[in-house]
Amino acid sequence: MLTPQLRQTIENDIKNNKIVIYMKGTLDTPMCGFSAKAIQILQSYNLPIKDHNVFASEDIRQGIKEFTNWPTLPQIFINGEFIGGCDIVVEMHDNGELAQMLK
Repeated sequence: MLTPQLRQTIENDIKNNKIVIYMKGTLDTPMCGFSAKAIQILQSYNLPIKDHNVFASEDIRQGIKEFTNWPTLPQIFINGEFIGGCDIVVEMHDNGELAQMLK
C-alpha cells in the first residue's frame, strides 16, 4: 500500500539517484529474467544503480505499482523519471535513446 511516508521515500530515492530499479532480487542476485536483463543493460553503462528488492517488503512491492500505475516489475527510473520495465529499457538501449539519457 502506498502510504504518504512510502511515497516520500520513493520520491526521494528517484530524485537523489540517477538510476533506480525496483526489482525482484538485487543487483548481485536478480530473481527473475526480466530483472536480470534490465540490470545487464543498465550495468553496461558503468553508472551507480540504486536497487530495491521488492521481495524485502510487501509494502514496497505493492506501493511502487501504485506510485507508477504500472503493474509489472522491474520498474526503472532514470534522472527522476519513470522509464518503464525491461522491454522498454531493451528498446531504448537498442535504439540509442538510453545512452543519450544516461550521458
